[in-house]
Amino acid sequence: MAILQHNISGELTQELIPAGSDVLVSQISLVNTHASTTCTVDLHIEKKLTGKFYLVKSKELAVGSHFVYKDAVKFNTKNFSLFIKLTKGASETPTVDVIIN
Repeated sequence: MAILQHNISGELTQELIPAGSDVLVSQISLVNTHASTTCTVDLHIEKKLTGKFYLVKSKELAVGSHFVYKDAVKFNTKNFSLFIKLTKGASETPTVDVIIN
């Protein structure tokens, strides 16, 4: 099983795993690494011509907190890309560490 790590910052939608990678995703761990601000997280998978499917929508992460997305539904990135979008809770740039199993 592949383990992927990402350090994400900013409010742009960022691709975590591109389609065609053929990675089986069963768990996604998120940690708010910012020292003083909360952030809101969206995670979605996307397939061209089919659209977005949200795994997590508007999940608020307090300073230093973590969240683990571990669902009975596993997905393969053979056909889907995995994306993350952060939204700042205050005027500072949000930062999150992501570990994908």
